[in-house]
Amino acid sequence: MQLLDTAIPDVLLFEPKVFGDARGFFFESYNQRAMAALGLDATFVQDNHSLSGHNVLRGLHYQIEHAQGKLVRVVAGEVFDVAVDLRLSSTTFGKWTGHVLSAENKRMMWIPPGFAHGFYVTSDSAEFLYKTTDYWFPEHERCLLWNDPDLTIAWPLTGEPQLAAKDSTGTRLAQAEVYL
Repeated sequence: MQLLDTAIPDVLLFEPKVFGDARGFFFESYNQRAMAALGLDATFVQDNHSLSGHNVLRGLHYQIEHAQGKLVRVVAGEVFDVAVDLRLSSTTFGKWTGHVLSAENKRMMWIPPGFAHGFYVTSDSAEFLYKTTDYWFPEHERCLLWNDPDLTIAWPLTGEPQLAAKDSTGTRLAQAEVYL
C-alpha cells in the first residue's frame, strides 16, 4: 500500500499494490494494520454501495452531528471524488481536494470526519463503495452546494450534471453549518 499526496494532508489517497497475471488480479482493498501505519486509524461500522450513471453528481454531503469518516473506492467505472474541509479551526477550512478514483487505478480515498464529500461520474456508470465510521442519521445530514462559487471546485463536467433535489439546493459555505 502506498500513500499519495493530496492538497489537504488530512485527506489520504491510497494506492494498493496489485498482483496480476493472465488469470486476473488480487489486492488488499482494506488492511487495518497497513493503513494505520500510513495514517488511517479508524473503526468502520457501515459499508455502502451505490450505482450511478454518467454525468451523475452526488454531494456534497456531511452529517453535522455523528460526523462520518469515509474510506471510498470505485469497483466499476470512474469518478472524480471531492472532499471539502468544513472544520473551522483547520488551516485548510473551505479548501477542497479532488482525485480520480476508478476500477482501473484501484485508488481509495480517506475523507475524515469534518469534511463534506461528493463525486461526479465520468464513465458510462460507476459502482462506488465506502466504509463509514458512524451510521447514517438523516436528521443530521447536510448538503453543501456542489457549485458554490466560493469553493471553485473544478468538476470535470461534460454538460449539466444529474442531481438529486437536495443536491441542487445545497447550502453555500458562507451559510453552512460547520464544525468547530
